[in-house]
Amino acid sequence: MILILVCNGRANILPASSHSNGKPPTKQWQNHHTTINSEPPSLRALNQPLAHSITKSNEPYYTTIKTSYASISKDLQDLNAHRYARQVSGGHQEYIEAASFEHYLTTATLLSYEDSVAKVRALDAEGPGVGLGYEDYVLGIYDMTGELMRFAITAMAMNGALPTPVAAPAAAGDAMDVDSASASSQRTILTDLRQLRSALESLDTSATGPFGREADKKAFVMRQSVEKVERALYGLTVRGAERPKGWMPDLSEGGRAVEVEG
Repeated sequence: MILILVCNGRANILPASSHSNGKPPTKQWQNHHTTINSEPPSLRALNQPLAHSITKSNEPYYTTIKTSYASISKDLQDLNAHRYARQVSGGHQEYIEAASFEHYLTTATLLSYEDSVAKVRALDAEGPGVGLGYEDYVLGIYDMTGELMRFAITAMAMNGALPTPVAAPAAAGDAMDVDSASASSQRTILTDLRQLRSALESLDTSATGPFGREADKKAFVMRQSVEKVERALYGLTVRGAERPKGWMPDLSEGGRAVEVEG
């Protein structure tokens, strides 16, 4: 998936499924995990197209994802779309995490829900398609903040600066496409992360059952991700001359502060 090839990490790739017997998808489909380790991340400016080599290397993974969605789309129509929503939720979230991360890298904006629905539908262009609920979209965006954190800290370690869009937003409010004040000329990936955090924290998930519980967990991780970038920028600014360029901090979930000094 895109997030693996651009920023070293792990993702769940939708596995091939065999539902020719008409049986509905199961948790085994959702929990199938494929881990792929990429080469060191290619540092790049925001709001620029992906390199041709990355686009080409992504093609086999897109093929796998499309095949997987197409194999289950007929089982997820009408009432079954709601009946088995939890079984396919994990796969949806992973896809939105990857697709929204790629979209941010290439446009410096947030992938909208409407565009996400169109992308998921396009994965089964010749079939009935698979729907995408609001919940899976939001949970995937929560996860995407972790990829932004890793990308930001890696870029600071290698380049000595926060990633910034190559050009100022064309119109007010373009930064991450969330309802907030328009970005200033000092817009960076950290200002976008903060705006996205504010928008997600404004959601009322207190009475939405399983979604609310999962969102609360992801919100906690999201706040940690933003704080890690803030601490890394502090370390870069205050103690930047004390570490060699390219030194990478520990990105584990432990309680130690993240510092980037390059």
